Amino acid sequence: MLGAWLTRGLVMAVVHAAAMTLLAKWSVFHPTGQTLLTSLTIAALVGVAALWSAIDGWRGTPDRGRAWFIAALVAGIGSGILYVIGRAIFVDQTGVSELRAALTGGAAFTALLVLVPAGLGLFVGGRIRRPAPEEPEDPDVADEDDEGSRSGELELPPSPAPRKPSPVSRPAAARARRRPTVAGRSPAPRNR
Repeated sequence: MLGAWLTRGLVMAVVHAAAMTLLAKWSVFHPTGQTLLTSLTIAALVGVAALWSAIDGWRGTPDRGRAWFIAALVAGIGSGILYVIGRAIFVDQTGVSELRAALTGGAAFTALLVLVPAGLGLFVGGRIRRPAPEEPEDPDVADEDDEGSRSGELELPPSPAPRKPSPVSRPAAARARRRPTVAGRSPAPRNR
């Protein structure tokens, strides 16, 4: 359980921090053309969380709901810290003063960007059918290729054992011969 939420939380934190740092770098050089890139980035971040959680739901990972909830919280806090570090190194030498905003509003937004699509992904992934597991071959039965199977011949399955017909399917003559007993006594003989 520890590895599931920690792995998901740290990976999502790095992905979100890298995306936000790239957006900050883009906004320095293109201050008016941010709408399309921001929308595409948010869609990609939502898609990553939804796809990964859908795979978890499809695989039936144990305790996946709790793992994604904790991972969303870890991703929020982790991405806030990594975003401030990345922005300080690659964009505009941001100081520690930006850390408070990144750990409150930024962390909450990132946690929601992970939690909501993860919930939808778990729901959808849990509804997708898994393929039936293949049955292992019987080791006692020799492979057909080893025996020199005859090509072109159709192999029929063994016929089932004959079943006793139901009373409804018996002919009327067979049903007329049997007479029910009354209160445990044998019926009177018929005149034939």
